[in-house]
Amino acid sequence: MDLKVEHELHKRRFSRNAGLGFVLVGLVVLVFGITIVKVRMIGNVPEAYNAAAGLPTAEAGE
Repeated sequence: MDLKVEHELHKRRFSRNAGLGFVLVGLVVLVFGITIVKVRMIGNVPEAYNAAAGLPTAEAGE
């Protein structure tokens, strides 16, 4: 005899929480992926910042 019967409300709440969790994980993965793509497109970040600021880069200093 099962003394702890789960109410139907708890099942719906768990389902909703699981769905929201999947959405949040998806957003985190999306932001992480966009960040990785941007960093790879920029390349060497300090060199890119120096070039954008008009400062001499290591290539120009040689």
